[in-house]
Amino acid sequence: MNQKGFTLIEMLIVLVVISVLMLIAIPNVTKHNSLINEKGCQAFIKTVQAQVQAYEMEKETPATIEALKTEGYISTSQCPNGKEVIITDGVVSESIQ
Repeated sequence: MNQKGFTLIEMLIVLVVISVLMLIAIPNVTKHNSLINEKGCQAFIKTVQAQVQAYEMEKETPATIEALKTEGYISTSQCPNGKEVIITDGVVSESIQ
């Protein structure tokens, strides 16, 4: 009888190869996660700064980030890294927590 299929040894080799690849990939992803969040926050700050300028053209300099939210210029005041965005004298920055 000639049966086709994988032997136990072949399956174990495949599992070892997949495990090694996972051991290499997962630390790289987690290591770069904070860098990705920081870059995302920098981009979000630039976007909010552009919305502040649009708000200034239509009205006046917004005193708080809440003014932008209530008028519909932005939907959130939180960066991807979890920090809040604040406005100080028309300049947008992330809050120090």
